Amino acid sequence: MNDQRFIIEMGMGNDQYGQDYTKAAMRAIEDAIRHSSIPMFDALNIPHDQMRVQVTVGVQDPTQVDLKALEGKLPRGRATVSAVEGGLNVTNPDTGNILVIATAAVEAFLPFQG
Repeated sequence: MNDQRFIIEMGMGNDQYGQDYTKAAMRAIEDAIRHSSIPMFDALNIPHDQMRVQVTVGVQDPTQVDLKALEGKLPRGRATVSAVEGGLNVTNPDTGNILVIATAAVEAFLPFQG
């Protein structure tokens, strides 16, 4: 593959009450891409479907992440999402409630342009 990475964004998200790893991961992805604006596509007349998006989310239990649901929420490009061990679970000592914290790296690639 002759793709070149041209963007990497990082984000963090959490689910404070539901212990929902997918919700925390989606919030981390949204945090990573929320502030991005890429005028390059219009400036160079490159269709968004040429962009390959690779997302890695880190959570304490990667098996609980719905990868297809996350892929379906990415707004541009051809997306793949993987989950790895990472993130953080924090237990409230008073209630026993577990706060799920996810991290995300969103990378975007285009075919070699040079």
